[in-house]
Amino acid sequence: MSKLETAMDTIVDVFQYYSSTEGDKFKLSRRELKNLLQGELSSYLQVNRDPQRVEAIMSDLDTDMDGSVSFEEFVAMVTELTVCSCSFFQGYKTPVVIKCGQMRDGQFQAL
Repeated sequence: MSKLETAMDTIVDVFQYYSSTEGDKFKLSRRELKNLLQGELSSYLQVNRDPQRVEAIMSDLDTDMDGSVSFEEFVAMVTELTVCSCSFFQGYKTPVVIKCGQMRDGQFQAL
């Protein structure tokens, strides 16, 4: 399996692991999103220190405003965090911005 195929499988596996604990297995509830952020992205997002961060992130990700995060919305977050945190994209002409924060010195900072 190629690196990209492995990465794609990992993204699906992580989403499925957290989205399968309650309700619709194809969407993350607030609780599932909080668990995913704390379990997988706590060093980026500092969600353990600020409980309002989950609400802000949920609000930004839930583009269809159904109270949950679809796989597509989740992948958009992963893409934005990747672009913001990867040195390869420094100076990228079309900056990707996460409404609830931004990357500074390799760490995600709340706005």
